[in-house]
Amino acid sequence: MKTRDRILECALLLFNEQGEPNVSTLEIANELGISPGNLYYHFHGKEPLVLGLFERFEEELTPLLDPPLEVRLDAEDYWLFLHLIVERMAQYRFLFQDLSNLTGRLPKLARGMRNLLNALKRTLATLLANLKAQGQVVSDTRALGQLVEQITLTLLFSLDYQRVLAKEAEVGVVVYQVMMLVAPHLEAPSRHAAEQLALRYLEG
Repeated sequence: MKTRDRILECALLLFNEQGEPNVSTLEIANELGISPGNLYYHFHGKEPLVLGLFERFEEELTPLLDPPLEVRLDAEDYWLFLHLIVERMAQYRFLFQDLSNLTGRLPKLARGMRNLLNALKRTLATLLANLKAQGQVVSDTRALGQLVEQITLTLLFSLDYQRVLAKEAEVGVVVYQVMMLVAPHLEAPSRHAAEQLALRYLEG
């Protein structure tokens, strides 16, 4: 693995464990067993490190925000799509632990995060519209618009909420929470299937 990639991996691990404000570039260099100068050669401080990790997160999440919308998906495919998104967010959870301060300090990160969230909301809205067109969703467009906002807020803050409660960040809990937000908007058979699957996420 190249030194640059090793630095990113180490920074991600430490940022996730301790929170980005509590980790210095010196600590990252020490953890890797390299000199601070070697780290500085690749990243001139913590800001480029954070932005480098966000770029990786963006690269991993973006393909999930462009699902094959022309293909009819089974209900299970929608929940798998959701699970994959939450997994990516959990891998880079330090980004969401103090999101307002982090984006306030780093305008480039703020712009990138807004663009990513807008893409996420567009994808969620399209997927819900497709479910409605298939007759699986009973709510009107206005209610679905609010649902998109609720899902986005849950995705953004649920992992950090678990951390505040001194719990391990569990992907299954977030998926369960989102599925239970969606369930009341589904017609009866789809709602029942979603609720049963959601319980499996919570238990597993």
